[in-house]
Amino acid sequence: MDTVPVSASSPSASPHSARPRSGRSDADAPLARLHNAYKRYGKVIALDGIDLELRAGELLALLGPNGAGKSTAIGLLLGLIRADQGRVELFGRDPQQLAARRQVGVMLQNAELPPTLRVGELIRLTSSYYPAPRELAESAELAGVSELLQRPYEKLSGGQQRRVQFALAICGRPRLLFLDEPTVGMDIDSRRRLWAAMRQQIAEGNSVVLTTHYLEEAEALADRVCVMAQGRMISEGSVDALRDRVRLKRVRCISRLTPEHVASWPQVSQARMDGDRLWISTDAAEATVRRLLDADATLSALEVQQAGLADAFTELTAAADASPANEQKEAA
Repeated sequence: MDTVPVSASSPSASPHSARPRSGRSDADAPLARLHNAYKRYGKVIALDGIDLELRAGELLALLGPNGAGKSTAIGLLLGLIRADQGRVELFGRDPQQLAARRQVGVMLQNAELPPTLRVGELIRLTSSYYPAPRELAESAELAGVSELLQRPYEKLSGGQQRRVQFALAICGRPRLLFLDEPTVGMDIDSRRRLWAAMRQQIAEGNSVVLTTHYLEEAEALADRVCVMAQGRMISEGSVDALRDRVRLKRVRCISRLTPEHVASWPQVSQARMDGDRLWISTDAAEATVRRLLDADATLSALEVQQAGLADAFTELTAAADASPANEQKEAA
């Protein structure tokens, strides 16, 4: 989808416009909110009564396997689709109101932009939809596309096009930025530059919603992580809080023991070699370490590490898949 229509070419105000909740100051109110939101496509339940709040000054990573409901949730918040039931608010308004959409920047996974327009022309066009946009040079610098302004969009590589799409997402000075798999196709330098630009958005008091399959990206950037599966919100919290929920720990060492031998021990879920290091996944780290020391007097370079976000994500979603209550798959 094109970045420009999502944020700018919007329908007029809806008669169902929501208002901020009473008893709460504007500063404390969430920038966007789903409350008990349901969405069904035929017999398929895409969202099953989820609650989600997006707060100012934070980067929220919205994670989940394909078909979890992430795209549907974002589509509701952007006003691209309507909930069958529940409340959806964007800056205290109906998401389809232009006043709300003008405070949002969007970088979707699939963008259809005029191929023959030059990069500078695309940024100027998108900026024209906003009341107080950034200067062209500032948007280009933040996105790392200053050297591409005279290039036709169709002549750019995939990674360069993603950087241009990011420039379009931020050019309107959005208070809320939705980034859907933003670094796909980027080289490491471009990815780090975009990370820095995201952090700048947060430092300015804005909010970023990030969906990504690069869990190390979410681990490095997110203030809060929400994990979805089967149309439900199955976990929410900081990266550290999610990691603490995982029983597995990583034990790394230099040992003469073989991975095959160690993998046969109780409470060891996996053992493998990584270079000259033996890597062990276990939910009983202390017992495993004691057995390692007893079995190999030459053992050295011993480390015990907390499980990473990838481990937490795998365990949480596997548990959700195994639940008999979760039988529907998302179509969107």
